[in-house]
Amino acid sequence: MSNDYNAPIVLNKRIDSTMLTEHTDAALSSISDVERDTGVPKETLRVWERRYAFPQPERDQNGERQYPAAQVQRLRLVKRLLDHGYRPGKIMHLDTEALSNLASKTGSDPHAPSADDPELRHCLTLIKNHKISELRQRMAQALLQMGLQRFVTELVAPLTTLVGDTWASGDLAVFEEHLFAEMLQSLMRNAIFSANQQIGQAAAAPRILLTTVPQERHGLGLLMAEALFALEGAHCVSLGVQTPLNDIVDAARVQKADIVALSFSSVMSPRAAVDNVTELQSRLGEATQVWAGGSCAALARRHLGPQRVLDLNDIAGAVARWRAEHAAAAS
Repeated sequence: MSNDYNAPIVLNKRIDSTMLTEHTDAALSSISDVERDTGVPKETLRVWERRYAFPQPERDQNGERQYPAAQVQRLRLVKRLLDHGYRPGKIMHLDTEALSNLASKTGSDPHAPSADDPELRHCLTLIKNHKISELRQRMAQALLQMGLQRFVTELVAPLTTLVGDTWASGDLAVFEEHLFAEMLQSLMRNAIFSANQQIGQAAAAPRILLTTVPQERHGLGLLMAEALFALEGAHCVSLGVQTPLNDIVDAARVQKADIVALSFSSVMSPRAAVDNVTELQSRLGEATQVWAGGSCAALARRHLGPQRVLDLNDIAGAVARWRAEHAAAAS
């Protein structure tokens, strides 16, 4: 669905007031927190610790691993490079600055945001200065001026990626990212509702079920995809994030879904994306197609096939192709 929605943003997560004051370099994360944050399995973290002497967690009074924020940041960069084909033995000895420099050179995506774009830079500044109301007003005005399709592809997608990259580099706090996500979620929901009201149900097919698999908690890509599917007149049902595969299958059957659309962010491994899509397609049968999107799915494109992996700019064509194929089959 999205061309590069790799920002590690969790939707529907409320912000405790203490989060606004507790982001310090001294913050420690459990091994479960690090696994969820970076997408690196616990077992792999332990292997790296023995084999490469990194990470080097501290221990709490019960002997449980506790990871400093600086090590978590470095692990995010390691994970990003591994997803681009680097081998652990080649990069684990590098410090954060070297990893960051190397990661900045891996961005071959032509849709990747430019930090020099004045609008993106201004929006990021508003986030860092906690001027969320001002940011919402600015983005709402952009939505009116650009229309929903351009708003999603030209502003929301690159800004979300830039926010994720800034967070990964340690220049954005978790609570700042959450503030941005909450604002954008509200704005996008209103835009999707308006799009559905304007288009109506005259061209409701295909029926599309949107969700993520249990390992994927990042959901902003679903909203971007849903907005563009709605513009194409599709009937969308969103289950939110982290839906077990059995429940996805049950929901698809109850909702009579023609398509199940899954989002995979950069914290997922390409192999996990392939395995989940393949397993789900096997359970659903050929009557229901499984489409995938996101920065992780893009890396798995050659295994899943180009018509199964979409970015935002593919959505209109994919819906048109589905309608043409089913119209031909019905005639």
